[in-house]
Amino acid sequence: MVKKATDARSLHGHVVRELGRRIVVGDLRPGDVLPREETLAESMDVSRTALREALKVLSAKGLIEARPKTGTRVRPKDSWNQLDADVLSWRCASMPTDDFVEKLVEMREIIEPAAAAAAARRRTAAELAKIDLAYRQMEAAKNSDEWAVADLSFHDAVLQATGNELVISLFSVIESALGMYFVLSAQTAGDFSYSLPHHLKVLEAIRRNQPEVARKAMQGMIADSRANLRKRGKAAAKKAPKPRHK
Repeated sequence: MVKKATDARSLHGHVVRELGRRIVVGDLRPGDVLPREETLAESMDVSRTALREALKVLSAKGLIEARPKTGTRVRPKDSWNQLDADVLSWRCASMPTDDFVEKLVEMREIIEPAAAAAAARRRTAAELAKIDLAYRQMEAAKNSDEWAVADLSFHDAVLQATGNELVISLFSVIESALGMYFVLSAQTAGDFSYSLPHHLKVLEAIRRNQPEVARKAMQGMIADSRANLRKRGKAAAKKAPKPRHK
């Protein structure tokens, strides 16, 4: 069962979001000990009951652990549930590092070409129609935000068309990360719709029930996106001010 993001409107949800974000962005580092319960509850203006509930949630996400006598500590990054909906959204809300973006690309390379091939083998007429509709929405997008929303719908529709409920459930887990990735990719490109031909190749291969063609088309799309983002990284590095030597 896929866990949805925590509802931040509740008191304990607010605490989960605030503490979780601080941990993920590095304000609270692995090994840091959280303030004592009464101090932390007072500083966040919540009851100790709400705080305890929040700490239980963060512990379940692998971000913290309570130790006898030493208090509650932030756990190492490799202990975090990196595919948790909240953890992903907190990472994506902060400025994504080149390393994180590269890992997102690698994740796409592992999942999406195989998904496109499966969709080409199994898609129904209704599922094909959803992929086609998302493509038309990308085609009609007037700005990078509209494009990113339609792009996310396109990839969701491809995963839905695999007919594999385990693959389909992956989308709700990685949706935040993919959404951020598509926004970043669209903003980076001079023309946000530059990858439309790649999407058309995937669509047509799925329409024609050509699994290997769909696989290769998706691989080409991801490789092109990676190259585009790497250009962005190099351009940003050139623009960065050089340190002055005294």
